[in-house]
Amino acid sequence: MPGLIFLVGFLVVATSDAVIQRQSAKNQAQPKQTAIVRVTTYYQQEGGRLAAYNGIRLREGHCAVDPHKIPYGSRIRLGNEELVAVDTGPAVVSRKAARLSGHNPVERNAVVVDRFFESRAQAKAWEKSHPHFLVAQILPPPSAGKPNDPKS
Repeated sequence: MPGLIFLVGFLVVATSDAVIQRQSAKNQAQPKQTAIVRVTTYYQQEGGRLAAYNGIRLREGHCAVDPHKIPYGSRIRLGNEELVAVDTGPAVVSRKAARLSGHNPVERNAVVVDRFFESRAQAKAWEKSHPHFLVAQILPPPSAGKPNDPKS
């Protein structure tokens, strides 16, 4: 009986170690990138937009990015907030806000992230309480081989 208990305990420890190693390998497979970004805001009433360029209904937590720099479906962490890249626009791609408001070369070359809000009041309140340039952690889409589901 003690041998059986030892065997079961050994299998539990060995299995949990394998799970931890697999999780660690999965986390290493998705590298996190840190960058200075210029955060702008847009809202539902602006231009009558209810949907992103691809028809996805925009909601709180979505943002517009340059898809050549940040792939759609990527998660962008700004402090304790997380956004999902689902939209784009010409001002985001041209980095107009960064080029015009940057005080140094790093800021002028920053990627623009245009954060979506449901209302103008929410967008303006967020702009007032946060700096224009933030350090963002960019996590790639969950899987490069599967289509991205930005609604998740």
